[in-house]
Amino acid sequence: CCLPECDCMWSGWIDVTYPDGSDRNSGDYETFENIWKNNSSWECAKVENISCRAQKFPNVSIADLGQKVECSVDVGLICNNKDQQIGGIIPMPVCLNYEINVCCTPNKPECLPPPSTTSTTTSTASPTTSSVSPPVSTTTATPTTGETHSSTTPTTTTTT
Repeated sequence: CCLPECDCMWSGWIDVTYPDGSDRNSGDYETFENIWKNNSSWECAKVENISCRAQKFPNVSIADLGQKVECSVDVGLICNNKDQQIGGIIPMPVCLNYEINVCCTPNKPECLPPPSTTSTTTSTASPTTSSVSPPVSTTTATPTTGETHSSTTPTTTTTT
């Protein structure tokens, strides 16, 4: 649980892509997928925290830059040129160059969760349909008194 070598460690600032300012379909993509492609020795078992900043404006919050940017422990950083508006720090609607700093659990056997010892069963559920048939009328006669009782009962059919 608490091995010091398994504590979350900050990576330092990472910048593996640069936005193409001439292409509206481009942007800056400091994603974990791109980081692993560019640095196969990056040892990160699980990203626990992330910090994102514009490379040329390291002391300005992303919110204050006026750019639409996703910065998350799930994907890293994504900035699409097409999502940017004219205004803010830069006069053109393109992404700034961003960098990320991530806090990771090291990719070491002693830091990874133990393999599951329980077996899992996968089942597929059949679709269930339910339908109500029109009411069925039944008439029964009581043999001793000769009285006739009439009832209407809806029938429900369920199939799986």
